[in-house]
Amino acid sequence: MRICGLQKLSMVDYPEKLAATVFTGGCNLRCPFCHNADLVVRADPAQELPRGEVMDFLRSRRGLLDAVVLSGGEPLLWADAADFLAQVRALGFSVKLDTNGSFPDALEDILARGVVDYVAVDVKNSREKYARTVGAPFDTDALTHCVELLRSWGGAYELRTTVVRELHTAQDIVAIGEWFAGAPRYFLQRFVDSGNLVGAGLHAPDIAQMHEFAALAKPYFTTVSLRGI
Repeated sequence: MRICGLQKLSMVDYPEKLAATVFTGGCNLRCPFCHNADLVVRADPAQELPRGEVMDFLRSRRGLLDAVVLSGGEPLLWADAADFLAQVRALGFSVKLDTNGSFPDALEDILARGVVDYVAVDVKNSREKYARTVGAPFDTDALTHCVELLRSWGGAYELRTTVVRELHTAQDIVAIGEWFAGAPRYFLQRFVDSGNLVGAGLHAPDIAQMHEFAALAKPYFTTVSLRGI
């Protein structure tokens, strides 16, 4: 597994927990609004962090941090992601996985092994606009399968959509709600231009539109919340 970044303290990546966030390099998608372009398309092997070094850091934070988040890029590109999560959980941390929902077989293995406590799945857009939104061919049935696995698992999970003015409409939010109705937590995240994007020419929706979209989503999910406003 290529570890290309480590945020030593985060108060937002794992709900209600102090966490360290580990970032893997590489992704199968090319979402133009992705704010981690260096991890997706420009990952520099010279900047990789040795896994042993990361584990040593996490050992030193036992009792100081509550959790570890594995994010990316796309962590499930790597066959040893489950083994890494098992190592982290053995240290006593709560473990969260961020994934784009492309790899249901890998997710099923992780859930079966019991090495994760919380999963966040990105839902990029409505089915009809998925390929355009992610900048690559995408099997939406794989995403559906991932969410079905999480429903059966019984653990904590969330779905989340990063909202971009040029890519998302009210109709898209309703379509997402119909697609994944009944999920316990749905977050609408306002796009932020980090200056390190995969694409260009994108803008954040205004705050009023974010609230409008949240109202449209509320009938479909147990909890709907906004992030980034």
